[in-house]
Amino acid sequence: LDSPRGRIYLMKDMLEAGRVPDDKTVLHIDRCLSCLACMTTCPSGVHYMHLVDHGRAYIEEHYRRPWRDRALRWLLARVLPYPGRFRLALLAAKMGRPFRRLVPDARLRAMLDMAPARIPPVSRNDDPQVFPAEGERRMRVALMTGCAQRALNTDINDATIRVLTRLGAEVVVAEGAGCCGALTHHMGKADESHASAARNIRAWMAEARGAGLDAVVINTSGCGTTVKDYGHMFRNESLAEDAAEVSGMARDVSEVLKLLMGAETPAPTDQPAADRIAGTDRRPSPAPGPGPGPGGLRVTYHAACSLQHGQQIKAAPKTLLKRAGFEVVEPADSHLCCGSAGTYNLMQPTISAELKARKVATLEAKAPQVIATGNIGCMMQIGGATEIPVVHTVELLDWATGGPRPPALARADT
Repeated sequence: LDSPRGRIYLMKDMLEAGRVPDDKTVLHIDRCLSCLACMTTCPSGVHYMHLVDHGRAYIEEHYRRPWRDRALRWLLARVLPYPGRFRLALLAAKMGRPFRRLVPDARLRAMLDMAPARIPPVSRNDDPQVFPAEGERRMRVALMTGCAQRALNTDINDATIRVLTRLGAEVVVAEGAGCCGALTHHMGKADESHASAARNIRAWMAEARGAGLDAVVINTSGCGTTVKDYGHMFRNESLAEDAAEVSGMARDVSEVLKLLMGAETPAPTDQPAADRIAGTDRRPSPAPGPGPGPGGLRVTYHAACSLQHGQQIKAAPKTLLKRAGFEVVEPADSHLCCGSAGTYNLMQPTISAELKARKVATLEAKAPQVIATGNIGCMMQIGGATEIPVVHTVELLDWATGGPRPPALARADT
């Protein structure tokens, strides 16, 4: 019952009978990582993601959890999607960490452990504004700055803005955009997740109808999987057309950098607006050689589940790193989850810890100088169990194309 087929059986029985969810069904649905590896391997093409999302929403509406579970889920939904609140919670967790042994609930101990040793200052780059392209403008993109990432690691958005503008993209942080809704969506809180998504759709479509957008760039792959699914989420609502257009424009940062760095041929001009660079210089820039810093730095690449399984993006990040001059190696069992999975590491800490230990062991076995990945949740999960610096892929690409050395590497040297 903890397999995808078993969970589908449980959901089918529950939904077709229209019955109140029982404890057994809820237990096994809650244990699902939503890593979506089952969708990569399923020969029948079953869309498990939509099934489990629907099952979770039904459970949230019809099942009354124990009060501790309700309180924890309420707290996470009210804190994590809001950078200011989350930052305050991290500070409180940091102060409470010395007393973690006195906390009886493993989930609350996991929340205390989540606080990083260094909580970064607020980055004003995350405020609504426009960053002009350096040189001739080749495209105009909106950057999704996210929510938890803005509290946990501001280096990622800063590096993304630098590398995109350096390669000829005008980057806009749209007024009104914020959390993608993934955190509450995967807890089954449909009304809250749709409200967050709707704000993003309106914000980005205002830019698209104004000065125009060629893409919505997302540098947190968990968010990217959700934004690319907005069309399905809103298929029966008044925002259906706009949601589908936003989904069509949504791109992981590695997809956009492939184009800008000349690793991919631009789409022909007869493609829909969401799939091409409209009204800009369509000639790809030459791929950059190794920058002044990376040399042959040995990088172990961790493939985030939401990127390799949710979005089926597997080769692009590794190709970009190799072209930038890094030595890229992959761990054994790279298809397996690290155990972060949104809020999974907080709500299922025991299983998450087992997955983390296995993942870190395979990463460290490659003796890397740095670990790179494309998702903030994975970075926090892995970084909490290894002394090897963990950085976002875009930080290394920024460094290789003329940007500063990733701060995590500098801190590791000291």
